[in-house]
Amino acid sequence: MPIIEAKGLTKTYRVFQKKDGLLGALKGLYRREYKTVRAVDEVSFTIEPGEMVAFLGPNGAGKTTTLKMLSGLIYPTSGSARVLDFTPWDRQDAFRRQFALVMGQKNQLWWDLPASDSFELHREIYSLPAAQFNATLNELTELLGVQKLTKQAVRELSLGERMKMELIAALLHQPRLLLLDEPTIGLDVVAQVAIQKCLKEYHARRGVTILLTSHYMRDVEALCSRVLVITHGKLLYDGELSGLTERFGDEKIVKLEFAEGTPDDLARFGEVTRTDEFTADLKVERVKIAEILGAILDRHAVADLSVQDPPLEQVIARVFQEGKDAHDAA
Repeated sequence: MPIIEAKGLTKTYRVFQKKDGLLGALKGLYRREYKTVRAVDEVSFTIEPGEMVAFLGPNGAGKTTTLKMLSGLIYPTSGSARVLDFTPWDRQDAFRRQFALVMGQKNQLWWDLPASDSFELHREIYSLPAAQFNATLNELTELLGVQKLTKQAVRELSLGERMKMELIAALLHQPRLLLLDEPTIGLDVVAQVAIQKCLKEYHARRGVTILLTSHYMRDVEALCSRVLVITHGKLLYDGELSGLTERFGDEKIVKLEFAEGTPDDLARFGEVTRTDEFTADLKVERVKIAEILGAILDRHAVADLSVQDPPLEQVIARVFQEGKDAHDAA
């Protein structure tokens, strides 16, 4: 049975349209104009137990709204969802004990208290046995390397340390489903890697199902093999991460090293994106790779070469742009 099953999930908002200037503001007092915004538009997908899935989209695409509906924080306008075999917006206690939602821009810990006090509060809220609570807390603090920081006031911790504490608080009751909304936003590379490592190891130990939104492609590449891509509320892609490049990446990056120096005529073979005395990078159409490589090898002494897919950031940006173009055309 799927952990998450969404069918035609839709959320619309009625938004007041304020007109410019003093006259427009005065008219708005008597005759208000509204427009309907479709934050999520008939989104359907399923996630099986134990999967780690990335949920990608530009700002305002509907990612957070979808997570809020799946966690029961808001009601959908239409459509249905089953999460852990519950309807999320019924907000049954049995459901809420089996999932956790971590939002990178929201705090669940008491700002002026040590994190350990907030952890104790979570233990009481979830009625966790002391032995289970202590074992899980020790496991998580060891995974994240923050054993000595739990007694320190949360406001005195760095952003990365606070995010680690937020993650610990979310996992103390051993949820079956973890919803992560940009958990590494604003963190430096070291903190990002630490959280990625923790999530990967915790997933391997517990088999928790994870749905992750992030603007950092390092998070996605490190953790997820499957991605959902949403733009303007519509689901554009649901499949393997590697399939994104095959479907939306029409170009390849050819890295060349020349034995006798970089030639001057490389632009005839493709777009030159980088060059120096002996090496160069070319952007070449995927369907012309064999033809282009044959022409280069016939004309120049090549010491080494490799053919790579474009960076994931570029592929995702192209997906977003295609979604925007389709929305504008509609």
